[in-house]
Amino acid sequence: MNDTILAAADFAVPSVLLSGTVDYEMYKSFREQLATAPQTGLVVIELSTLGGDPEVARMMGEDIRFLSDLDTSRRFVFLGKAAIYSAGTTFMSFFALPNRYLTRGTRLMIHERKLSKQLTIDGPLTTCVATVKATLHEIEASIAIQNEGFENLIRGSSVTMDEVLTKAPANWYVEANQAQSLGLIAAVL
Repeated sequence: MNDTILAAADFAVPSVLLSGTVDYEMYKSFREQLATAPQTGLVVIELSTLGGDPEVARMMGEDIRFLSDLDTSRRFVFLGKAAIYSAGTTFMSFFALPNRYLTRGTRLMIHERKLSKQLTIDGPLTTCVATVKATLHEIEASIAIQNEGFENLIRGSSVTMDEVLTKAPANWYVEANQAQSLGLIAAVL
């Protein structure tokens, strides 16, 4: 992998331009643009988002991880503009640290996953226990997935998992220059 710090001119013509809510429509656009991206060299993926579906972000991220491992003739680089909130930060975490860039003034927002669910307990007692256990397992699995994402994001940085777990419940906003000083990104453009 090429770890050379890129200059602003390297981002003049992104291969993939994404903005808006991270959802299945964005995923479809991402896949279509990725299919027409250069087959060698630099592949810049530019994003601005206020968030969205974390599982869609993970699908997009897994595509980047897979292609980065599979095709070493291409360098997949993330460029975040203006706002990279929630699911956008999840997506960014799949890029190798030397391939993460933000424009000046961009904010990352890191938070815990949210759950809104009403639990209705009604029926035979054994069924009630199964319903409660199923909900608990859903929460536990979601926490594990969330923490895997946090670990991807902070790998190679000066940020500790304890720090993320302390700040994320209250929505942790990180300005681009701070993200660079913490080692969460390679550079600010």
